[in-house]
Amino acid sequence: MLKQGQVEQDRRYKPTNMKLETLKDLYIQELKDLYSAEQQIIKALPKMVKAASNKELSAGFEEHLKQTKEHARRLEKILTSHDESTRGPKCEGMEGVLKQGDEMIKEDAEEEVRDAGLIAAAQRVEHYEMAGYGCARTYAELLGDPDGAQLLQTTLKEESDTDTKLTKLANSVINIAAQ
Repeated sequence: MLKQGQVEQDRRYKPTNMKLETLKDLYIQELKDLYSAEQQIIKALPKMVKAASNKELSAGFEEHLKQTKEHARRLEKILTSHDESTRGPKCEGMEGVLKQGDEMIKEDAEEEVRDAGLIAAAQRVEHYEMAGYGCARTYAELLGDPDGAQLLQTTLKEESDTDTKLTKLANSVINIAAQ
């Protein structure tokens, strides 16, 4: 018999309702997971825009919100090309990463220190996404989906560029002000 905590934990991890028999099954699952992640990011970024005290950081979050909406549209396009919907389980990995960012927003901290923490949280998001997009792009290449691979590579490059911008902003202004 399961203990109470185990029952609750088991309910959090929902199966994909899709049997993974082929790499294509895994590819579709990854695309849906990325779509879920992007939808969660779209909801989280406006809070980060408001929480950032540095104008350049806030503007960067706003710019990335626009980009993220385009990332979601690309995923929709790829899924549609495979006669698949965007519906799937919630990306719990991104949910956890975003929860850390939300905790930073609520932290009782000096503005500059909070901004440094927001950058760290945003970079965790970017790295999570880069891992997912890199895998999905590789699957697309192996499965002979050059259009999907190209769209995923474009998004992967944008995620990497955002990470680089965050690093530059942290190293040139934010982390210095937080000292």
